Amino acid sequence: MIYFLGDVHGRIGHVLPAIKPRGDATATVVFLGDIEAQRPFEDEIRPLTEAGIGVWFIHGNHDTNRQRSWDHLQDSWHRCLDGRVVQIEGVRVAGLGGVFRGEVWYPDGVAATHQKPAVRSYGDYLARLKASTPPRLRDSANVTGKALKHLSTIFPEVVDRLADQEADILVAHEAPSCHPHGFKAIDLLAQVMGVKAVFHGHHHDSRDYSNWEAKMRFRTYGVGFRGVTSIQGERVMAGEFDCTQRY
Repeated sequence: MIYFLGDVHGRIGHVLPAIKPRGDATATVVFLGDIEAQRPFEDEIRPLTEAGIGVWFIHGNHDTNRQRSWDHLQDSWHRCLDGRVVQIEGVRVAGLGGVFRGEVWYPDGVAATHQKPAVRSYGDYLARLKASTPPRLRDSANVTGKALKHLSTIFPEVVDRLADQEADILVAHEAPSCHPHGFKAIDLLAQVMGVKAVFHGHHHDSRDYSNWEAKMRFRTYGVGFRGVTSIQGERVMAGEFDCTQRY
C-alpha cells in the first residue's frame, strides 16, 4: 500500500504509528513536500526504513527556507521523485516538487494570470542572476538567498520532462485548479501524462474535490497538515486543519 504524507514541517513521529498497525504486506510512504528535516533525512526516516517501509519524497517551498533544511535532503536524493516517474509497488508515480514563482513564471490558474517563463531551467536562472549582479555582490546574502530559494521553484524544463512520460499517479506540492489557489498547469500535466489521480500538499487542507473529477478527468486528493492518505483516497490520519467542505 502506498501512503501520501501531508506537509510534516519537521515532525514525522506520527507516521509510523499511523501506518504500522494496518498490517500491509508492503508499505511505502511519499512525502508531499515541506519536510524541513531537522537532521539528515536518512536519520529522520530510519524508524520507517527499519520497519521495512519504503520512502520517497518531493520537496516543497519551505525546504529551501534554510540552507540546513536543503542540505539535510541531499544524501537522500535517490528517493526524490521530482521530475521523474518511478514504479512503486506496481504503480507508476510521477513527482513535481516545489512551487510556481512569479520571478520565473506564473502559469494560468485560478489565482494567477498567464505569464510566459522568464527562464527554462534552474541553471538558466543562475546564469541570469549572475549576469544581472555586479561581481562584488555575487556572494551577498541577497544573491545566495535567491539562489537557495529557487531550488524549490518549478521550472518549465522539469514540467516538459514529465509531460513526455506516462504515469498512474502524480504527486505535486502545488495543487490543480480545483483548489482555490491551484494551477491549471497541474491539470494539463496530469492530463497529458494520463494519470488517474493527483495527490498534493502545500495548502494544509483536505478538500472534497469529487465534483471536479468528471471535468478534470482525474481524481484529486489534498493531504492536510501532517495528514496521511492512502492511494485509495482513504484519510488514514486527518490533517490538523482538515475541513469537509465540498468544492
